Amino acid sequence: MDTRLLIDAKNIIKRFNVGQENELEILHGIDLQVKEGEFVSIVGSSGSGKSTLMNIVGILDKPTEGSYLLDGIDVCAAKDVELSHIRNRKIGFVFQTYNLIARTNAVANVELPLLYAGVGMKERKERAEELLELVGMQDRMLHTPDELSGGQKQRVAIARALANNPSIILADEPTGALDSKTGRTVMDLFHKLHEERGITIVLITHSNELAEETQRLLTLKDGLIIAERKGATYAA
Repeated sequence: MDTRLLIDAKNIIKRFNVGQENELEILHGIDLQVKEGEFVSIVGSSGSGKSTLMNIVGILDKPTEGSYLLDGIDVCAAKDVELSHIRNRKIGFVFQTYNLIARTNAVANVELPLLYAGVGMKERKERAEELLELVGMQDRMLHTPDELSGGQKQRVAIARALANNPSIILADEPTGALDSKTGRTVMDLFHKLHEERGITIVLITHSNELAEETQRLLTLKDGLIIAERKGATYAA
């Protein structure tokens, strides 16, 4: 049986300042397909268009031209209210800077997407605690971000990304602010989630070394995908 396409983006073009003298085209016609259960990396240097592409895939921005179906939903045709709902339910974000709420403990941070989804208090708390245990943060549940190391903050962020059982985890430079040892721990956690739970992950990174660990590696340069291949060190 064919695995369904979660991301089906075709001829994605993104321009800024459209119609003005300083109009700038960042993405020049990108095709991106990701199947359910894949672990895919998009690798490219600074200025390659990674962040712009991530914002479109994560429905934080719309393409100027092209089509994008996320789990069968036509993102380009959806209204803003629908897009917020799709983002909350379909996508779990993990950012380089963690984006945790200060002065709010780990449990409450993980509960936030569930709160937006209208989940009741008791269920929210149970789900958040279960996810923090999954990422090895059961002993730090009541700690605030300023009481956590970078690696611990990122594990809380990963737990938060999983809160609503999203179709896909979108990880934007998730190890970029971490030392190599801590970054290794975070990557090992992504592998565990992918292999044991079948979670679909798109990793955006400038690190070829990390990208090589994923099933499929796409190279982005100057707003175009110039190469696609299997990860050399991925252990199936």
